[in-house]
Amino acid sequence: MIERLLLGSGSLVVPVAEDAGPLTVGTPDEQLVSTLVGTGVSAEHLDPTDEQALASLDADIVLVVEDTAREALSTTRAARSAFPEAYLLVCPGERTAGDGLMSAADRVLDPEQAVVSRFLDTAGEPGLWAVLRSIDRLAVVTHDNPDPDAIASGTALAVLAADAGCDAEVCYYGEIGHQENRALVNVLDIDLRPLDPDTTLSSFDGFALVDHARPGVNDQLPPETPVDIVVDHHPTHAPVEARFVNHCSDVGATSTLLVESFERTGRDLDTATATALLFGIQVDTHGFVRGVAPRDFEAAATLAETADVDTLERIESPSVDRGTFDVLADAIDNRRIEGDVLFSPVGRIQNRDVLPQVADRLLTVEGVQATLVYGIIDETVYVSARSRAEGPDLGRIMRDAFARLGSAGGHAEMAGAQIELDQSGETGSPSADTVDALVVDRFLEAVSTHPRRATPAESDHARLSGTTDDADRSGE
Repeated sequence: MIERLLLGSGSLVVPVAEDAGPLTVGTPDEQLVSTLVGTGVSAEHLDPTDEQALASLDADIVLVVEDTAREALSTTRAARSAFPEAYLLVCPGERTAGDGLMSAADRVLDPEQAVVSRFLDTAGEPGLWAVLRSIDRLAVVTHDNPDPDAIASGTALAVLAADAGCDAEVCYYGEIGHQENRALVNVLDIDLRPLDPDTTLSSFDGFALVDHARPGVNDQLPPETPVDIVVDHHPTHAPVEARFVNHCSDVGATSTLLVESFERTGRDLDTATATALLFGIQVDTHGFVRGVAPRDFEAAATLAETADVDTLERIESPSVDRGTFDVLADAIDNRRIEGDVLFSPVGRIQNRDVLPQVADRLLTVEGVQATLVYGIIDETVYVSARSRAEGPDLGRIMRDAFARLGSAGGHAEMAGAQIELDQSGETGSPSADTVDALVVDRFLEAVSTHPRRATPAESDHARLSGTTDDADRSGE
């Protein structure tokens, strides 16, 4: 539970305390204590400028409300000393806050702002701040084979961590295979650390997951890894456990949640981070047309003020390698249609990121409501599926068809699966016919048990990134 503390004796103390929810007030004004206690507010008579007097209290968030900047500075310095890891907001009552107050506080509020609403809006984020300040070295782990949303979110969280005095490193397992993903990293010079299952993680004393929610599921962390922070927008089917959780499936991208974190904590976005976040939102919402929410548009509008549009265009138009075109050609040659579902096996592939790109392209075929493209790497079959808004609910279908054979799931209009052949009873090098029957038969059987969605409005918050599958990200 987040502990909130209000310190001071300014004229705003009573209205803030009465409207801001559960908190404790510390004030030197005995009459004010009696007034607050009489209205059901927890209040203590103490000198808020005396850090020894504050030592008996606990606080994750501290709001200092004083009528003068001088009083605010004295109280703020004592609060910072008593609560070094707390998120500290100050309303000085005067516009001339001074450099001392600015350096002592995490955020100085303009006295003309709506203090109560600002305090409430920030109530969740200081929990993140407190967690970051309790960690020396943080591993910010994306999902395997990270897409732009995961890369941007991880980068943004690392920037916030640095502001909180936490040394953070963005890490990932797998590879960055898609040409747009590589362009994002190279053009913006984003620093990422690749990991493998044998990498020693003992140098980190904290772990954050971005764009996915559970250790060992779509990342290669040990499943028992204690998680400190989770920021994710994908639906989950189990409780998300961490010291701080920002999980919201009502937005189109995890990047949107990070933009909101910057806004709530008053942090300025640098150009590179803003550009990455804007690209992350754009990709995960397929150009703001699928799975997009008003908050995504608001975040994009905020980012547009700082992002480098010319750089964004360079990232969006990278050269496409021949391997991608070769797989697309194979998919076109091998396609077959059952009802209104197009299936296409592409054999052995080098890069799994080509599959969702091909599935997207094939969905444009007239009369097709869903596509399923699958290929083999080592002894694993990777499946990528796409559906129109009125087509089958792919997330449910993929889970029903393939979850017992590996991992599967996603959203209604985009999903994926990873099928371990040894789990399916196959050993050695399977034949093309065997893999084809395994994938197609199971998918069609699952389709027959699920009704179609009637209209786009009934879509289950479908999202399309055009880069990598939600099942690959969430492991569901």
